[in-house]
Amino acid sequence: MSTSRALSGANQPLKGILLVVLATFLFSSHDALSKYLAEFYPIIMVVWVRYLVHTVLMAGIFLPQSGLRVLRSKRPGLQVLRALCLIGTSLLFTTGLHFIPLAEATAVNFLAPLLLLALSVPLLGERVSLGQWAAVSVGFVGVLIIIHPGGALFTPAILLPLGSALCFCFYQILTRLLSEHDSPTTSNFFAGLCNTLIMSALVPFFWQMPTTLGHALAMLALGTCGMSAHLFLTQAFRVAAPALLAPFGYCQLVFAGVLGFVIFGHTPEPSAVVGIAIVCLSGLAAAWQQSRR
Repeated sequence: MSTSRALSGANQPLKGILLVVLATFLFSSHDALSKYLAEFYPIIMVVWVRYLVHTVLMAGIFLPQSGLRVLRSKRPGLQVLRALCLIGTSLLFTTGLHFIPLAEATAVNFLAPLLLLALSVPLLGERVSLGQWAAVSVGFVGVLIIIHPGGALFTPAILLPLGSALCFCFYQILTRLLSEHDSPTTSNFFAGLCNTLIMSALVPFFWQMPTTLGHALAMLALGTCGMSAHLFLTQAFRVAAPALLAPFGYCQLVFAGVLGFVIFGHTPEPSAVVGIAIVCLSGLAAAWQQSRR
C-alpha cells in the first residue's frame, strides 16, 4: 500500500493503534509458538506449517471474493524474490529462537527498520538526514550491548537473528517497490503460496507426526497468528497514518519479554534490558524524524 493511500484514509487513529498493538501481540505469540514447537520438531516442519495454514486461511477468505485474479502480479519476478526474503527471515529467526531467548532475538531482529533506513539510500534513492543516521548508529550500539563480548549471547547463533533482520530489510524494500504495482492482498497471498510450495518440497525429508493434540493445535495457532497479524497490520495502515502507528510497533518487544518470561521462564540480563531499550528508542527516533520529513 502506498503512503498516500494510507494517509488519505487516516481518520480512525485509535482503531489503527489498537490494530497495531493486537498485531504485535500476535507476532510475538507466533514467535513464542515457533520457539516452543522447535524444541520438538524440525525447523523446516515448523516453518512449513506456518505458511501452509497462512495460505489455506487466505484462500478461504479471498478466493471466494476475487478468484484467481488475486494472484495476478504485474511483477511476478519481484514477488518471488520478496517471498524468498520472507522465507529466509522465517528460517533464520526460528532457528535462532532455538538458541536465543525470545526478547533478545526479537530486539536484534528489530534492526530491520534501521537497516532499511540505511539501505534505502543506495537502493531506493531516498535521502536520509544526519539525525536518522545517528539513530541507525545508536541502534547498532544497542545490539552490541545485548550481545556484548563475553556475554552468554556472544556466540555464532546470534548471527541467525542478524541474518533474519537483513532478509526482512530486503523484504520491506521489495514491499515498497511492489506497492506501486500490486495490492497488499496479492503480495501477501503470493508470498504465502510461493513459500508453501517451497517448504512442501522440503518437508517430506523432515516429516514428523505431531505427538500430541496440543502440539497439533499449537501448529494451527502458529499459522493463524501469523496470517491474522499481517491482516490486522494491513488494516491498521488503511485507517491511520503510518507516522502515528510506527512507534506502537515496538510493543512487540514488550510482548516478547512478557511471553518469554511466562512461557520459558527467561528474565533478560540488565545489560540486555539496556540494549533492548536503546534499540527501541533509536527506532522511535528514526520514525519520528521520518514523520517530520
